[in-house]
Amino acid sequence: MSYTPELKKKFIEEIIPEMKKEFNYSSVMQVPRLKKIVLNQGLGQAINDKKILGVAVKELSAIAGQKAVTTTAKKDISNFKLRRNMPIGVRVTLRRNNMYEFLHKLVNAALPRVRDFNGVKGKFDNFGNYTLGIKEQIIFPEILIDNVYKIKGLNVTFVTSANTDKEGYALLEKFGLPFQKNSKK
Repeated sequence: MSYTPELKKKFIEEIIPEMKKEFNYSSVMQVPRLKKIVLNQGLGQAINDKKILGVAVKELSAIAGQKAVTTTAKKDISNFKLRRNMPIGVRVTLRRNNMYEFLHKLVNAALPRVRDFNGVKGKFDNFGNYTLGIKEQIIFPEILIDNVYKIKGLNVTFVTSANTDKEGYALLEKFGLPFQKNSKK
């Protein structure tokens, strides 16, 4: 018997029927789905301090539960002392069960640890996708504050199959993402 994440069960048993009813879909296949979650950390300081990159890969790998990869500069920018193919960031793409496990951890463990938290802003990209900016990586339970080399932020992008922002908002809200009350799409 295979393992199914809690949020995946919730999606199949609760969210699909609710979305089908709310948006009058004729088929289950029309219901928007969460395709992937991308965690990205831009590290401009890595140009001067090479240690940051290795630490960031370890931390993002611990947060995501799978290996993070470095991203490189696409072109030279002399003002920033940046050369082509120089490592300047870290990212990881989560799909299937890993994606649902991360979303569950984000909603139930990480976001409640943010100081003065009153929900996330509901600004979408007009295609049903949403990017959440996190100011400090220490909100995740896998990061031990004593071992942190430098406090860094990261972006979490939710890529959905929704056609509109309204559908994407409804999907992520039903997954439990705590949107601010005045940010409804």
